[in-house]
Amino acid sequence: MEVPVAYYLVLGAVLFSVGVFAFLIKRNIITVFMSIELMLNAVNLTFVAFAEHWHRVSGQIFVFFVMVVAAAEAAVGLAIIIAIFRTRETLNVDQVNLMKL
Repeated sequence: MEVPVAYYLVLGAVLFSVGVFAFLIKRNIITVFMSIELMLNAVNLTFVAFAEHWHRVSGQIFVFFVMVVAAAEAAVGLAIIIAIFRTRETLNVDQVNLMKL
C-alpha cells in the first residue's frame, strides 16, 4: 500500500506556508531563522517525493545540495546571530538596525 505523491506535496506546501507565515509574522531572529530552515525542508520533501514518483535520483541529489547549503547557512547564520546579540543585546528584528550607530 503506497502513499500517493499528492499527500507529500500537500504536506510540503503546508510546511512551506507555515514557514513563510512565521517568517513574515515573527520578530525574533531565531524564529525567523527556524522558519527559513522549515521552508528549505519543505522543498526537500517535495524533491524527494517527485524523485520517488518518477524513479529518478536527480531529486535526491538536489536534496543533498540543499542540505549542504542549509548547513552552511546554519553555521554562518548562527555566528551572525551571536555577533548581533553580543553587540546589541537583543534578538528582536525591529530593534536590530546595524546601519544606525
